[in-house]
Amino acid sequence: MLLAALLLLPMPAVAFTARNGMTVTQTGPAEIAVAYQPRREDTDYWCAAGDYAQRALGQPGKTRIWRATPKPRAAGQGIVFTLDPARKAEGAGLSAFGSGPRDGSLPVGMAVGNYCRTDIPFWRD
Repeated sequence: MLLAALLLLPMPAVAFTARNGMTVTQTGPAEIAVAYQPRREDTDYWCAAGDYAQRALGQPGKTRIWRATPKPRAAGQGIVFTLDPARKAEGAGLSAFGSGPRDGSLPVGMAVGNYCRTDIPFWRD
C-alpha cells in the first residue's frame, strides 16, 4: 500500500552526465537544461545538450537543436536548449558558416562531433 502511494508522487528529474562531464536534465517535452558549470564555454553547453539528445533521447545526428535561453546568460545560470524551433531564443544561436539554415540551430551530430571534448581533471600528487 505504501509503495503504491509512493509511486503516485512526482519523481525528480534524473540527471544525465554528458561526455564532457556537464549535468543535463530534460525539463519539458522538447527542452534540455544544461546546468551551470564555472569556466565553461558556450560550445561546452551545446556539446552537453547534443549528447543528451543523441544518447538519452535517441535523436538522429541530423536533428536540429536551438538555444532557448536568451543571451546574455546571467552569472551562475545554465542554458536551456530546445528541439522545437518555435521555442528558440532569437539571436541566441552560434554563428554558422557553410551550408545549412541560418536560424541559430545546429544538428545534434555537429554539436557532439565538433564541440565535445573529454574533460580530463587535473590531479595533484
